[in-house]
Amino acid sequence: MAGPSSLNHFFCKTLSVTSQLSQISSKPALFPANLIAFPAERPKFSFGTRTLFRVRAVSEDEWGPERDEAGVAVAEEEPPREPTEIDLLKKKLVGSFYGTDRGLRATSETRAEIVELITQLEAKNPTPAPTEALSMLNGKWILAYTSFVGLFPLLSRTLPLVKVEEISQTIDSQNFTVQNSVLFSGPLATTSFSTNAKFEVRSPKRVQIKFEEGIIGTPQLTDSIVLPENVELLGQRIDLTPFKGILTSVQDTASSVVKTISNRPPLKFNIPSNTNAESWLLTTYLDEELRISRGDAGSIFVLIKEGSSLLLP
Repeated sequence: MAGPSSLNHFFCKTLSVTSQLSQISSKPALFPANLIAFPAERPKFSFGTRTLFRVRAVSEDEWGPERDEAGVAVAEEEPPREPTEIDLLKKKLVGSFYGTDRGLRATSETRAEIVELITQLEAKNPTPAPTEALSMLNGKWILAYTSFVGLFPLLSRTLPLVKVEEISQTIDSQNFTVQNSVLFSGPLATTSFSTNAKFEVRSPKRVQIKFEEGIIGTPQLTDSIVLPENVELLGQRIDLTPFKGILTSVQDTASSVVKTISNRPPLKFNIPSNTNAESWLLTTYLDEELRISRGDAGSIFVLIKEGSSLLLP
């Protein structure tokens, strides 16, 4: 698995790094839709008898704009916005990531296609000076693709039963901080490794990064393991029912250990200044949901804003 220096290197290079229906709310009418109005002529009175009134129905035209049955003015809904060329390019780019495992398993043909789409997007960058629009960088960004080989050992799942669930970068432009994080998951728990850094603006596209500390998160329990009834191995079906009791016992013991560890605070440590703790960061494309960065060796990183529809399968 890649160590903290590889993770630092990756993130140092990455930071470069219809209309809503306007329902015209009408106040509730004091009377039903067919309101009763008094005539212009004076009513007749007679002592010893009930008062008599003449009534007439008022037409809708006398009450202004046409209304629906609920008494709400009818408004036309605007047609959906047609996707722009940039929208289409982004969808095509994200679609090309399918099956690449964040770039680890991308073929040479797929990489070439991705580079071409990225080049087209960079040419249409709606934010040519990202460091002058730092508020757009705020929030959590999820790594969707990279060509940086230094991350591949981390993505290759070298540890048994442990996989990388998520690689992310969280930016706070008000405090000029950035946190890079890798979330690992195992059979019983998840944990994370993070690095915290400060950044300084050096150009319209470039910032200088200085990493200060690393954090190893405490494990968090996941759902229970579900053991299948049987598995097929070398063409033979193996019944796993006898192993359920053993697995339950092991799971209970492991859960007890994890619960004990989970009560402890995260482990923090300083990052020495002589271990690639400083680097630069370049952003070549930025909008509200997509960010593209390039490293000094030509490495590419594509990150998607948390909550974006681009993250949906």
